[in-house]
Amino acid sequence: MRYLLFAAAAGSVVAAAVYAVNFSGREPVSAQDFVNLQQGAQVQAGFRRAHAKGFCISGEFQSSGALAQYSSAQVLQSGSYPFVGRISIAGNNPSAPDLKAPVRSLALTILPDSPQQWRTAMNTPPVLAVATPEKFYQQLLAIQNSTVPEFFAAHPEAQNFINWRNSYQPSQSFATERYHSINAFYLVDTEGQQHAVRWAAVPLTNETGQLADAEATDALQQEFFSRLQQGPVRFDLQFTLATANDNPADATIPWPDTNPQLSAGTIVIEQASLQDTGACNAINFDPLVLPAGFAPSEDPILRARAAAYAESHRRRAREVLLQPTTGGANE
Repeated sequence: MRYLLFAAAAGSVVAAAVYAVNFSGREPVSAQDFVNLQQGAQVQAGFRRAHAKGFCISGEFQSSGALAQYSSAQVLQSGSYPFVGRISIAGNNPSAPDLKAPVRSLALTILPDSPQQWRTAMNTPPVLAVATPEKFYQQLLAIQNSTVPEFFAAHPEAQNFINWRNSYQPSQSFATERYHSINAFYLVDTEGQQHAVRWAAVPLTNETGQLADAEATDALQQEFFSRLQQGPVRFDLQFTLATANDNPADATIPWPDTNPQLSAGTIVIEQASLQDTGACNAINFDPLVLPAGFAPSEDPILRARAAAYAESHRRRAREVLLQPTTGGANE
């Protein structure tokens, strides 16, 4: 049964897998090339190529209905909807120290057993350094080659990301981070009108938490599991609406705080489990798996993300299938 879960959203996976990035005068760079860079020389069989380390969460999204006028999506109508999710850190090492990771992530599949499910993969940075897949691939190469300062110097559009990076102070808990959609999407109302939005999961607690052992590899995971023993962890899902001055296709530019903002509701995390036994492990959190009432923006990075996720998903699914006696623990 666990293998069948890898077939979810197969249509979007197939469509994304054929996405390729064209360089002027050069051979196309495919999703396979992106994932090759992410996984590195040592393959961690059965694990995601990016954000390999994480754990599963579940709970409910308590929708306020405040966005119902902007979208026909079921998840934005007033009510409570179950979700399966995953909290993770950046990198390809499933044994990496939690506190060393530069990026933390929150991914959700709301209404996981419904055709109206919504998948969103949010990260701590509010913006990207570059606006095109071509430049993003070059950025990955710069990281690999230790030439990031030179890359940023040649790409002034990265300044917003650099400003965030320089001011960002990682918290002592996954529960007190702010997670962003980064890319823009459209809400589609019952009349077919589109409204460009971004969203963020904003923590509803100021309690910093206590790390049982700051030197532990799983320090943040341990803190989160301990926190849940005291009660659910909550985030406010805040949507920011674009104005005529905002470009939904460019994820390098932050939208002003003066833009209209609405609370879509509350993410209530009630349970957490290790990823080798959790329901999230076989899910590809493809940001293009959207219900009716949502639509992707024209942002090319959004499609490149989906393509890379699909290729990573394909590789680990194959590894699990080829090693059925041992692979289940690494789904």
